[in-house]
Amino acid sequence: AGMKLQINGREREVDAGSTVAAILARFELKPETVVIEWKGEILPRERYGWAVPAEGDRLEIVRVVGGG
Repeated sequence: AGMKLQINGREREVDAGSTVAAILARFELKPETVVIEWKGEILPRERYGWAVPAEGDRLEIVRVVGGG
């Protein structure tokens, strides 16, 4: 079964019980290349593997661009 999340302002469906890491994998995003805001706070990268958003939660996923 799926659940709906707001990801970057768009409703997206993911597998129920998905961790943030699994959501990133589904959208082919590497954890080390993004910053995620969840519940109004930046989610520490070490929590991606066990943080499980609930139906209707909002995630903002921002790609980090390296450069110099």
